Amino acid sequence: MAKAQPVAMPPQGRIERFGLEAVPLELRKTKWYEYTIIQMAFSVNAGNFLVPALAVIQGGLSFFAAFLSTVIGATLAFIFVSYLSLPGAERGIPSQYAIRSIIGIKGSRFISSPIRTITSLYWFSVQTIGGTLVVQFILERTFQLNVPFYMIAMLLALIMSGLALVGFDAVKKATKYFLPLLILGQLLMLYLLLNQGMVDGGVFGNSGGNWNLPMMGFFASLAFVQYVSGVSSSADVTRYAITTRQGFWGLFTGNVFGFILTAFFGAYTATLTGNLNPFIATSDMTNSGVFTFIILGAAILSMISINLSNAYTGGFSLLNSVPVLGRVKSSILFGIAGILLSLSPALVEEAKQYISLIGAFVIPLSAVIITDFLFIKKKQIEPSEGLPSYNKLAFICIGIGILVYLSLPEYMSPGFLAFILTGSIYILVCKTNHK
Repeated sequence: MAKAQPVAMPPQGRIERFGLEAVPLELRKTKWYEYTIIQMAFSVNAGNFLVPALAVIQGGLSFFAAFLSTVIGATLAFIFVSYLSLPGAERGIPSQYAIRSIIGIKGSRFISSPIRTITSLYWFSVQTIGGTLVVQFILERTFQLNVPFYMIAMLLALIMSGLALVGFDAVKKATKYFLPLLILGQLLMLYLLLNQGMVDGGVFGNSGGNWNLPMMGFFASLAFVQYVSGVSSSADVTRYAITTRQGFWGLFTGNVFGFILTAFFGAYTATLTGNLNPFIATSDMTNSGVFTFIILGAAILSMISINLSNAYTGGFSLLNSVPVLGRVKSSILFGIAGILLSLSPALVEEAKQYISLIGAFVIPLSAVIITDFLFIKKKQIEPSEGLPSYNKLAFICIGIGILVYLSLPEYMSPGFLAFILTGSIYILVCKTNHK
């Protein structure tokens, strides 16, 4: 891929204003280890605990089975997410703009981008709700303060939306400053969980517990569904990378190691206490005000970290749908929608159903994007030269994939099967059509 030429832009000030145009070469300075730190800081949070915890609580899996299955599913997704970050690092452009070369200009604007926007909004809300519940619980337990849920949720969502408006620089600096407290909080949580596990017994000793393979496959596919949607947003972050290699490996190592920690906390806490949220569970294991404060701080900062990413990438997806808005207005509109959705705790209570429903659209779309980029275009894209409005073959295959996903029962791992089938059909159709 030929590198995009730098685009002359006005001074940035404190708010990032780069939209669909390429980020200038002189601003692409982020190294691989900085991306690793960013992704690891994003990972350990209330929303990401859900799938490993649900694998234990609703799937009935043992700790090891839940941990292993979700790590495998997430890691497979992270491989593809890292590959689709290459256009960002190579050309300095956001994901949804790059995807125009795969599914067409209008296909990207009116189908792919809205799906990505909705996905980002859902996870923004889930993270905010999870963080709100932690804050509410600790305020009641430690300080006997009964603050209404909606007040805490609105305040947190407003703060995160404002930080995301600043742009990538805010994401980068926030994770750098938050990291010491995040690490301290995670070490404290680990200590409390392992100590409680030694008292209660049975977590590590239950390695011969439920290893239901169909259920493991389902939750592996659910983790895959949750993270593979990142293929339509990963280039948003790596457009500031020094090289494609540094962007790729920074994202991959950070995502994988971050999720290993996440899966451990989620599955271990669920096995030990039956709780979906390790922040709440561990804060209930100590009477120390200092320990409680550290856990509360880690919970809030982890939520802010991941939601900076959700709001940042979601704003770009909205921008691609309505370019006339500009980056600032699209970020503001996304923030308003995120604040409103964060007032509904049902998004967490019914997470399994919502993730599965989102997957019906995310999985076939992601399968087409990945197979086209890797196997049809051989990682060579031209997002602005003579593109069609819609890639009709792509959307026929996506439609088939949606039907397959919705028709498969849980024990058949619909996420994996729909992904493989959609991608295979698309490759076959493209090669047949080419001949």
